[in-house]
Amino acid sequence: MANKNLIEEINELKKKKNAVIVAHNYQIPEVQDIADFTGDSLELSKKCKGVKEKIIVFCGVKFMAETAKILSPEKKVLIPKENAGCQLADSIKPEEVDEYREKYPNAAVVGYVNTSAATKAKLDYCVTSANAVNIVKKIPNKEIIFLPDKNLGLWVQKNVKDKEIIIHNGRCYVHHKFTKEDVINARVAHPDAKIVVHPECLSEVTELADEVASTSGMIKYVKESSAKKFIIGTEEGHIHRLKKERPDAEFYSLGNAQICFNMKLIKLKDVYDSLLNEKYEIILPDDIITKAILPIERMLNLS
Repeated sequence: MANKNLIEEINELKKKKNAVIVAHNYQIPEVQDIADFTGDSLELSKKCKGVKEKIIVFCGVKFMAETAKILSPEKKVLIPKENAGCQLADSIKPEEVDEYREKYPNAAVVGYVNTSAATKAKLDYCVTSANAVNIVKKIPNKEIIFLPDKNLGLWVQKNVKDKEIIIHNGRCYVHHKFTKEDVINARVAHPDAKIVVHPECLSEVTELADEVASTSGMIKYVKESSAKKFIIGTEEGHIHRLKKERPDAEFYSLGNAQICFNMKLIKLKDVYDSLLNEKYEIILPDDIITKAILPIERMLNLS
């Protein structure tokens, strides 16, 4: 089935099934373009909660679809590729949270949104890359267990001086590949460009950047900037979205374009099959949903 026909079939099925399609900023261009909403993971989950449609096709990785289900338990949430996982989310297990609590009984457990539903159910607070610093500043505890991303934890530690941050040793393999040399070489190649990197990058990278921002923060930054050239230090799929927001600007990946294998699994045919057969549905136990919503609500309240 040619792409044009496939897109028409998807749009027809979407109406017939009373469904909405959302896609993360790292998805392939064709999937981003067919989506009703594109954005970062929590942004999309909040969009899903607000729509009238009863079926959500979440084009991203599993923890993101789980978060959508946590916020919209009455809706059917589908992920087109069942094996679209996340190494960062998998780097922390629920039982490890219990071990941290036992070792640091006075600490608040703060977890990145990039965690499984079962791990979220063990947290005190959830955070995003955009709000992690501000949320941690507002938490009353002086000890903070931050998981699972080490680099984001170090970014929080750098910007929150009055708390002890205990950092889990997880990482996003994509962001971890960017190096100081990439930034130095980018400055030489494009001296008039602004370098914008994700806080999941190494400290040696964030320290040399013009701006450190989440994917949504990057969109805001480039839309408000007068610069005409940007070097982007995150998964290469985000450049497609940024070009849409600033068609007058030039965008380059920092160093070699870095690709998340799991984010590229979903193709248009998978979206079509997911809608047609209503697969693969995210099923979460009621008690996990009940517990996992609490750290998200605490985050939203502090926001």
